[in-house]
Amino acid sequence: MRTELQLDHWNRKEHFQFFSGFDEPFFGIVAELDITHAYQKAKAANASFFLYYLYQTLKVVNAIEEFRYRIAEGKVYCYDTIHASPTISRDDTTFGFGFIEFKDTFESFLPGALTETEAVRQTSGLCLSDQTGRIDVIHFSAIPWTRFTGLTHARHFAYKDSVPKVSVGKYYTQHGKMLLPVAVNVHHGLMDGYHVGKFLSELQSLFNQ
Repeated sequence: MRTELQLDHWNRKEHFQFFSGFDEPFFGIVAELDITHAYQKAKAANASFFLYYLYQTLKVVNAIEEFRYRIAEGKVYCYDTIHASPTISRDDTTFGFGFIEFKDTFESFLPGALTETEAVRQTSGLCLSDQTGRIDVIHFSAIPWTRFTGLTHARHFAYKDSVPKVSVGKYYTQHGKMLLPVAVNVHHGLMDGYHVGKFLSELQSLFNQ
C-alpha cells in the first residue's frame, strides 16, 4: 500500500524539484557504528549477524517516513512497508539479488530470510525478478572483506532510481569496542543529511539495546 504526497503542501517541494533535475541526485554518508552488544546478542541467539543487522536496518527504515518515500512517474509516494533486496554472496564469490520481506519481530523475519538467502546461494547469475526490482525495498549489501571509509555505487542514470542503498563493511575491534562501517546513499530530492543522521542515530540505539 502507498499514499501519494501532495507536493504543493510539502515543505520540501522545491528541494524535490531542484535535486530531481540532477544527473546524480544521490548523496552518501559513511559512519562507524558500535556493534559490540548487537554482535554478542546475535551470537548468543545463534543467529546470523548479517540477518540480524539487516532486520535492525529495516526496522529503522520503516520507522522513518522519509526512508519510505519513492518516486514513480514524477510523483512521490509513501509506502506503508519497506522490504529488502539484498545482495547474497555465494561460495564461488559471485552474488545474486534476493527479496526479503520485513516482519515486525526478528523471530518472524528470520525464517523467510533464511529461506531466501539459501535459495539464492543454490542458484547462479543475478537472480533478477519482479520482486528484486520492486521500489518498496532498500538495496542492501555487505562487504565483509573491507573496512571502508567511503563508498560509491554503480548507477544507470537513464533509470530514475529513488531506492535508498545501505552497505556495511568489515567490522573490527578498537579500544575494546566492535565497530561497523555503514554507508547510506539516498536521493537528495527525498531527504537530507538530517534524515540520514536520524537513521544512523536510531540504528545505533537499536544496536545498543
